[in-house]
Amino acid sequence: MIRDKAKLDRLLNDVHDWVRTVAHPNENRVAELNEVPPDIVRDMAARGFFGWSIPEEYGGLGLTTEELVMGAMELSQCAVAYRARVGTNTGIGSEALVADGTEAQKSKYLPLMARGEATGCLALTEPNAGSEASNIETTARRVGDTYILNGMKRYITNAPIADLFTVLARTEDGTTGSKGITAFIVERGFEGLSTSAPYKMMGQAGSPVGEIYFNDCRVPAENVIGGQEGVGFKTAMKVLNKQRIHLSALCTGPAIRMLELAMDHASDREQFGQKVIDFQLVAALLADCRAEIEAAKQLVLATARSRDEGRDIALEASICKYFASEMCGRVADRCVQVFGGAGYVADHSPIERYYRDVRLFRLYEGTSQIHQLNIVKQMQRRQAAGGAVA
Repeated sequence: MIRDKAKLDRLLNDVHDWVRTVAHPNENRVAELNEVPPDIVRDMAARGFFGWSIPEEYGGLGLTTEELVMGAMELSQCAVAYRARVGTNTGIGSEALVADGTEAQKSKYLPLMARGEATGCLALTEPNAGSEASNIETTARRVGDTYILNGMKRYITNAPIADLFTVLARTEDGTTGSKGITAFIVERGFEGLSTSAPYKMMGQAGSPVGEIYFNDCRVPAENVIGGQEGVGFKTAMKVLNKQRIHLSALCTGPAIRMLELAMDHASDREQFGQKVIDFQLVAALLADCRAEIEAAKQLVLATARSRDEGRDIALEASICKYFASEMCGRVADRCVQVFGGAGYVADHSPIERYYRDVRLFRLYEGTSQIHQLNIVKQMQRRQAAGGAVA
């Protein structure tokens, strides 16, 4: 759903220009520092990048899902670290509050996140609760007006630098699966919370990922998201269904950038007296990239519109994430192939960095294999309800 096309066009044009005048020239700097430098973070904050999906009454832009994914496709046409720096605030780090937070919680935290003054993250994954997210072992025990949290979270994007943590913990003894899970908003300064140093990873330099530790962490009862125990898993599913559409757009942007780089290389590089792009087998690689990117774009946009219309998109969101992340991996492989040896040498092209960066897309927010299983599960659910599965 697009509410104001002229306003959206201005935003998209601003992001498009920013990516090419600020993000691209600083990609090596980000990789070398292993962080997005503070001056660039301030610039992104000043441009409102942190508040895209946060409602206007709390200082954000209040973008619809369709508008958000259009912005995400533009912003992600550069090193992954940039969009990851703002992405938790425009996605999983704020969405639980937006969807289910009390008015007091929204008024206290969302303006900080919209301005980029506080970075949020979603603390869901644990050593024994990755793809099986309902297997959460972190506990929260109520003592008076406080909850005492114990446990740890793993593989959490922005954990080492986050100020606010949306934490899923088990509040009912003896429960299993999705029952008895409660969502909390936890501030970094709360007693008993600590985080690890950023992991050393295959790719995505500049995007800190790490662990969170709760050692008798004291959280005020007023920080239970929505003020209600035991419904945290439902909140998490709301977050993840939207995030899967958002992430699908964030898989599509890098694919667009990689194809752009490959097209430029193939158009300039000569072999055997002709441009590389004129070799039919190379042209086929480029054509396949373009066709799959277009398919992903249209799939993501259609699913975003369906969500804005209030439809059940659990199936479509999973399809989006599965297809877009796998598509991005195929595009990365083809584009390195178009570059030949230059595609493997960091001194000659950024394509090798993109190749490493996008590999993670097929793993987080549900592996491709988990989404294949979920797609069939959702098809069975619709079939049982008497609806069409396709």
